Amino acid sequence: MSRTRIKICGIRDEDSAVAAIEAGADALGFVFVRSSPRYIDPALAWSLASALPPFVSSVGVFMNASVDHFCDVEETCPTTLAQLHGSEDEATVKQCGPGIVRGLRFSADTIDADLARWDALDEVDAILVDGSAGGEGTTLDWERLGAAIEPISKRIILAGGLTPANVGDAIRIVRPYAVDVSSGVERERGVKDPTLIEAFCDAVRHADRG
Repeated sequence: MSRTRIKICGIRDEDSAVAAIEAGADALGFVFVRSSPRYIDPALAWSLASALPPFVSSVGVFMNASVDHFCDVEETCPTTLAQLHGSEDEATVKQCGPGIVRGLRFSADTIDADLARWDALDEVDAILVDGSAGGEGTTLDWERLGAAIEPISKRIILAGGLTPANVGDAIRIVRPYAVDVSSGVERERGVKDPTLIEAFCDAVRHADRG
């Protein structure tokens, strides 16, 4: 089995960024959604993203932003990838691409069609499947998702309710390219816990070793 990549999302300060990097995270997510408790100003995000070491990616997270707003934020804080986590249509995703992580909310009834829809779009580099609209700590049916992703060519990122305690089981069932965590490594809403970040990354590595 290949190594499962790790994204720590909702980074808002230098201490959390350092904790994620030292724990071995592959990517840090910066939430540019003003209604989120994990929102970060793009200028502050750039001060963190621009200091990331080589081979650690930055991901800007957007939800139903206009293309103009997306471009304004990206001008202030250019990120390695952009995650669109709302109801954006194909035309919007194309205008914001390439380098798009397409976020979608898991539904057992529509997951096959949802995955196929975004698998067909060249601007999408990966598909992130969440148990909620994002950052709510809601798990999903891992067995159902594991079956649904078999015909999909895009890399799959698993999110939704992941914690140090359950991420190993999630990896073994789904076999995603990467896992994404936010609330599962927080000591309170929007505040990251370095100990939980380290435990989460350790659990992923343990699962990869079998």
